[in-house]
Amino acid sequence: MDPLLLQSGSEIASRIRRGEVTSLQAVEAHIRQIERVNPALNAVVAERFDAARTEARAADARVASGEEGLPPLHGVPCSIKESFALTGMPFTSGLVARVGLRPERDAVGVARLRRAGAIPLGVTNVSELCMWMESNNRVYGRSNNPYDPRRTVGGSSGGEGAIVGAGGTPFGLGADIGGSIRMPAFFNGIFGHKPSAGLVDNGGQFPLAAAAALPFLSTGPLARRAEDLAPLLRILADAPIADPAAVDLAGIEVLTVEDDGRLPVTADLRVAQRRAADALAARGARVRTARFEGLASSIEIWSAMLDAAGGPSFSSMLGNGTEIGAARELLRWAVRRSPHTLPALALALVEKLPRYLPAQNARFLALGAALKRELTERIGPRGLMLYPSHVRPAPYHYQAMFPPWNWGYTAILNVMELPVTQVPLGLNAAGVPLGVQVASVPGNDHLTIAAALELERAFGGWTPPRLAA
Repeated sequence: MDPLLLQSGSEIASRIRRGEVTSLQAVEAHIRQIERVNPALNAVVAERFDAARTEARAADARVASGEEGLPPLHGVPCSIKESFALTGMPFTSGLVARVGLRPERDAVGVARLRRAGAIPLGVTNVSELCMWMESNNRVYGRSNNPYDPRRTVGGSSGGEGAIVGAGGTPFGLGADIGGSIRMPAFFNGIFGHKPSAGLVDNGGQFPLAAAAALPFLSTGPLARRAEDLAPLLRILADAPIADPAAVDLAGIEVLTVEDDGRLPVTADLRVAQRRAADALAARGARVRTARFEGLASSIEIWSAMLDAAGGPSFSSMLGNGTEIGAARELLRWAVRRSPHTLPALALALVEKLPRYLPAQNARFLALGAALKRELTERIGPRGLMLYPSHVRPAPYHYQAMFPPWNWGYTAILNVMELPVTQVPLGLNAAGVPLGVQVASVPGNDHLTIAAALELERAFGGWTPPRLAA
């Protein structure tokens, strides 16, 4: 591989500022990689390569002029999830009814990355309306995993996970309301960070959570190297971020929770998590095994809390403002005439169920509040929690439907409003990425990233797939 495809965005930016490589060289190297791998992946669904080359030449002219104080990502290529507004680019979120929409201004996170010098190469695939763990829709089709194209890339930031995991960009921008950064990062062998609730402005993406649900939605980075997470978060965030490099892991309390007590986790993920715990212990962390009974109801808690937050129905969003008849659309889907995917229609059918069971809904809301208090107290102000990313490494296509609730391992941490870093831990015997979630209490994003940096040193971090070489 071209060495530029192995480096972090931060390292590429430093080399550009020092004149060791040009922005155009970095952009061209990543364009070539996208052109090489994307036919198998279908991750980048619309490109802006010519515009990126023009921006790279302008960035190089600033370096050649001797300009000082260049921004931190000056001239570095990146990718953007298609559900974020990127001026002049498609903005469908996988919904057929939005085909043709082209925003005239950037989303908040996109604008901040571009002001910091990043150069978007294109936009990447999502699940329909960003609400399923398979990045597949009727606008662009399905994305495939770079480690095994028969497997899912995850969702909804699945295109981001796939193209970063295949070396096509050093980092990208994603969003997460139920695991949409962390599952793609896990399945595609890279790092992803879901920030603390409210740390990053979510403006300019579609769909956007209702006001009461905004704390459950997080905009954040996906990256092939852990050292990019903190710089990217500082660029995106509305508040200062402490330096992860200054964190001393000695004495940090680490709770390792091996499962939720309901959905069993495969042996390879259990072993990987234990090895991660041992690596942190070797740095002086105090590790102990823990259980939280409330985690067994993760999906019910997540569903109840999102329902209680209100906002437009999923059925109305599928109809682009007009509620669809989900049962009728399901019949149309059966004869291949619906513009919607099966998971989206299934969600539209079941989304109202919590409202027909108010007593049960109230019970799960109370359970969620209690679990949030317990997690905060037991993790503590300088603690971490290791938690599985999923029940298994990247499933085969369609396997995620049977059963459809295994994403509870990521979703519950959204409504708990915790910062979480997804960390790769090498590959299993089948050559598929392993990994673990590292969570902490709100405001401790630097602690979870510090753990990611240490685990990258211990296990090597991103392992480029054979497809990328």
